[in-house]
Amino acid sequence: MIKQKPNGKWLVDIEPVKGKRFRKTFDTKADCKRYETLILSKFTTNNEWVNPNSDKRSLVDIVDLWHQLHGHTLKDGFRRFNALIRLSNDLGNPVASRLTSSMFLMYRKQRINQGLKPKTLNNELIYIRAVFNELIALQQLNYVNPLEKVKPLKVPERELTWLNKDEINELFAAVSQRTGYNLNPHLFLLIEICLSTGARWSEAEGLNASLVKNNQVTFVDTKNGKARTVPISEDLANRLYKHWIEFGPFTSAIGSFRRVLDKTGMTLPEGQATHVLRHSFASHFVMNGGNIVTLQRILGHSSVKTTMRYAHLCPDFLNDAIKYNPMSEVRNME
Repeated sequence: MIKQKPNGKWLVDIEPVKGKRFRKTFDTKADCKRYETLILSKFTTNNEWVNPNSDKRSLVDIVDLWHQLHGHTLKDGFRRFNALIRLSNDLGNPVASRLTSSMFLMYRKQRINQGLKPKTLNNELIYIRAVFNELIALQQLNYVNPLEKVKPLKVPERELTWLNKDEINELFAAVSQRTGYNLNPHLFLLIEICLSTGARWSEAEGLNASLVKNNQVTFVDTKNGKARTVPISEDLANRLYKHWIEFGPFTSAIGSFRRVLDKTGMTLPEGQATHVLRHSFASHFVMNGGNIVTLQRILGHSSVKTTMRYAHLCPDFLNDAIKYNPMSEVRNME
């Protein structure tokens, strides 16, 4: 079947044999017809397409192939590759074409019983499913993704912990009071950068003098790989230049930060040690009247849905429905 979608694109949906369905979107109807002809041709002339079980490569084999063709280009490619090899072996390294959703679900049940968190298990599903999808797209596999129907686990939304003004002052006071060999000289400024820009800790540590221009900082080694620029005060920019002249480039200060945090007595959720600074920036930004879309750009979120987690902190957020709806203007004209 070939049909045009509401957005003007064309969709081809073909199932040459039972259980082998191919759906793909193209710009033109002619491209759909060519793809349909290609699929039908492969199923009539190539026995491997008719019988995917003829592919005897193991799960480790295709993970290795994925890494050679695509995985090595990813920012976290090597770490992901190692995680995929471990996952493949934990699954018993089956023939990849014979992997089933039930096999994966039984494995996932065992991992749940071992106490692994839903987010970790969802990452495993994302990683292995992406291997199949990528190799299918590269025409290295001739069968459908065996895990395409497996649903991720529901992950309870974590409470976003942030620091109030008194806690921020307490944190800086704890840094100022720390002396000795284990105090990183960059700690104070790194904390200030995160609280002033919403940067992740690693992004702040990656700054250097060339990335601070015209009272703006540019973060280049970001989570999504996209650079973003955030304004800072002239005072902070000048102190950064002077600091680097005196102490040199930033070095890892996460250990010092955690030691100082322990001295304050603040209790934070697991995994939010440095991220609390990013949450604090976002929370205060919204409470002080900042715009959600602007915050999305500052934080570098790919979707505003992620940024909306902070919307409830805006005191006038829901009241805008009254203030800005068209009936407010109609009433004013009466």
